[in-house]
Amino acid sequence: MEFFVFISEQWLLVSILLILIYSFIWRESSKGGPSVSYHQLTQAVNAETAVVVDLRDEKEFKAGHIAGAVNIPHSKMASRADELESNKEKQIILVDKFGQHTGAVGKHLQSLGYSAARLKGGMAEWQSSNLPQVKN
Repeated sequence: MEFFVFISEQWLLVSILLILIYSFIWRESSKGGPSVSYHQLTQAVNAETAVVVDLRDEKEFKAGHIAGAVNIPHSKMASRADELESNKEKQIILVDKFGQHTGAVGKHLQSLGYSAARLKGGMAEWQSSNLPQVKN
């Protein structure tokens, strides 16, 4: 109950805090490259101007992934980024379960000279839209 009293008495401070938190999240997420929709991803892959990199672990990847996607778990990207060297001229579209790791990985890839983007909504949105998946 005291929490709500504090919020009602200090509404200006709470509002500023919420704005700062939102700004921080927005700024950090935009550092990993632009977000692309599944329509844009499909067009770029079909035009062979992009490569999909799935950041989920191998078990999730084998359960269902986008056709042609390369699996490099987010925890191993620092040591395996050189596997993408042959695709340096293409856009790297990062995909994970909900999009939680794509920002940090995209920022890392951009520092290495890659053009990185993130799939909006991750595989969760891809699956909820009933888009095709490859299963191993």
